[in-house]
Amino acid sequence: MGKLIVIEGLDGSGKGTQAQILFDTLEKQGRKVKKISFPVYSSDSSALVRMYLAGQFGSRPGDVNAYAASSFYAVDRFASFKSDWEKLYNDDYIIIADRYTTSNGVHQCSKLPEEEWTGFMDWLYDFEYKKMGIPAPDMVIYLDMSPQVSQKLLSGRYSGDESKKDIHEKDKEYLDRSRQAARFCADHDSWTTIKCDDGETPYTIEEISHIVYDTIRSLL
Repeated sequence: MGKLIVIEGLDGSGKGTQAQILFDTLEKQGRKVKKISFPVYSSDSSALVRMYLAGQFGSRPGDVNAYAASSFYAVDRFASFKSDWEKLYNDDYIIIADRYTTSNGVHQCSKLPEEEWTGFMDWLYDFEYKKMGIPAPDMVIYLDMSPQVSQKLLSGRYSGDESKKDIHEKDKEYLDRSRQAARFCADHDSWTTIKCDDGETPYTIEEISHIVYDTIRSLL
């Protein structure tokens, strides 16, 4: 089997950028590597995710419970695996994922009381990795960026147009709680946490990418 490396973090933490840099680095080394990203907005499999994020099931994240929302994302991942990267994974490729099942832990735990987080994570991994049969990650890297810094970066991404944010990105209380959930998940499942800001200013893309690469070298 190949290797599955997941880059996680809150919205605006630079997951996509770091996943791309890591892909480019490994490809230049001549390794068999593929980058994937979730949700797959261009696929029909993400229809329920898109409806959920657009607020069609409610204007706040909590209007859809953690288990229902997780199933939307799980179906999208299953479709991607079967149609896009299963054969490559079985052919010893390194798969770099910008978000994965672990994102459900980061975002959906925040809807539940903390005493239910362990049970939810156990359910989630059993549902996706065992019952649905998609691969479990070999390594998860969590980019830990404070919500106030990530919100500044998101505002820059959307040129200050707050209407472009989805229901997750608009809800500061939800993002704060998601960070608490992410830290719980990182501890619960032994993710590698990389601090990405000093509390006010993000570290440079280059600084973070060097740490990411040093972290995954043991898998290569």
